[in-house]
Amino acid sequence: MTTVELTRFHVAPGEVRRLLAARPAMLADFRADRAGFLGARLVRLLGDDWLDIVHWRTAEDFADSRAKGANLPGIRAFFEAIDHVVSAEAGTAIEDEDQP
Repeated sequence: MTTVELTRFHVAPGEVRRLLAARPAMLADFRADRAGFLGARLVRLLGDDWLDIVHWRTAEDFADSRAKGANLPGIRAFFEAIDHVVSAEAGTAIEDEDQP
């Protein structure tokens, strides 16, 4: 089982292009700097809200990542495009994608 981070955030309409342009560098920085980062999926919700679903090997890996914050340019650029966080929580994945 893995830890899943669920962060819902608001992006101003004029910042969507900047958010999407920053995403590849943010993911590259996570892969290079965040132990236990397994992957992420960005979902556009209704209106100007988004949901980032991030998978971590362990809860400790997730906690270590949060402690680092926006420590690299790609991560910082992505975070700067976000107007505000609506909610943030984490849970344990019971099923993996490769299971039927």
